[in-house]
Amino acid sequence: MQTQFTDADRQKPHIQEADSILRTCVHCGFCNATCPTYQLLGDERDGPRGRIYLMKELLESRDDDDQVTEETRLHLDRCLTCLNCETTCPSGVEYHKLLNIGRAEIERRVPRPAGERAQRYALRKMMVEPKRFQALLKLGQTFKPLVPSKLRNKMPAEPIDAGVRPDAHRHTRQVLILEGCVQPGLSPNTNAATARILDRLGISVTPVAEAGCCGAVDFHLNAQDDGRARMRANIDAWWPYIEQGAEAIVQTASGCGAFVKEYGYMLKDDPEYAVKAQKVSTLAKDIVEILRDEPLEALNVKGSKRLAFHCPCTLQHAQKLNGAVEGVLTKLGFSLTPVQDAHLCCGSAGTYSITQPEIATQLRDNKLNALEAGNPEMIVTANIGCQTHLAGANRTPVRHWVEIVDAALP
Repeated sequence: MQTQFTDADRQKPHIQEADSILRTCVHCGFCNATCPTYQLLGDERDGPRGRIYLMKELLESRDDDDQVTEETRLHLDRCLTCLNCETTCPSGVEYHKLLNIGRAEIERRVPRPAGERAQRYALRKMMVEPKRFQALLKLGQTFKPLVPSKLRNKMPAEPIDAGVRPDAHRHTRQVLILEGCVQPGLSPNTNAATARILDRLGISVTPVAEAGCCGAVDFHLNAQDDGRARMRANIDAWWPYIEQGAEAIVQTASGCGAFVKEYGYMLKDDPEYAVKAQKVSTLAKDIVEILRDEPLEALNVKGSKRLAFHCPCTLQHAQKLNGAVEGVLTKLGFSLTPVQDAHLCCGSAGTYSITQPEIATQLRDNKLNALEAGNPEMIVTANIGCQTHLAGANRTPVRHWVEIVDAALP
């Protein structure tokens, strides 16, 4: 794709990066074939190719150019950032990096309406602090009929009890775990189950209370500086343990894992944190990356349930771990039902199901139809956002897959 940036524009780092990405695109349109929003809406501007053209026009235009409109923002906001297009693209276009640049630019040039700004600010402040989120969740559960439906459907009636975690210093092998921001409130058993499974394999899990939200919520709601501040805070919290030999930073929410693996890229221009951020990205592992390399027979699991696995976009497209969880579950004896169009997004996409509820609900119902076609006893997934979004339909029970493995331990 040809670009029309001026020499002055090309001196700006974000334009240099955007130019490089844009020139990779050959506008073949293969990406549209696997884009969930294009499939639903049928609008070229709601597919990756159309959004790339919109961002090209945006970045090439002047600050006072009439081309920069609310309509451009609408089509960028409708993007799920599922990265299905990157999996499909034969040219290797790094679409999500261009999207980050485009969203930041339009945010700078066209202020949002006050209502949207208030909603996004509230979501950020509500979700990113675990204790605050848990307090608000408890309040919401107490007065559930008064909570707006798009939030009420995401609240579990009563989370599964987390049980007891093993001693964090029991084994020589040590890993850290990202507790997350909303998961401790919505599904406290997930990380506890992970700790029990790893303990059986001779690995101790060290929780780091000072590490909080991975930064994705802020970053994807266009508060990118705040997102980077959270990245730095997490690096500072983890670094003493990394120096002491922690072998991995485990994530059980694939959305967080995908984001932490990008720390090195997103802080590459920070002279104080660039090296540390790259080290953290290297150590970041989804729980399945740990388990698949361990002697699973030592767990003595007798998997008997019939499961449908929903592979989150952040696991299969961002982290390229498609098939990994399915392989572990099959090895442990669980029966997996086939899922049609498993590559498509469920519509959760972080806060997308709140900011774009109609599209998200359509995608969720389509995904549940595909997951339930094989009559599973339960749906399992690998990301708290997907878990609560799918469970909000009150159809087949939805859990994190490590909980099911933990429950099957003798």
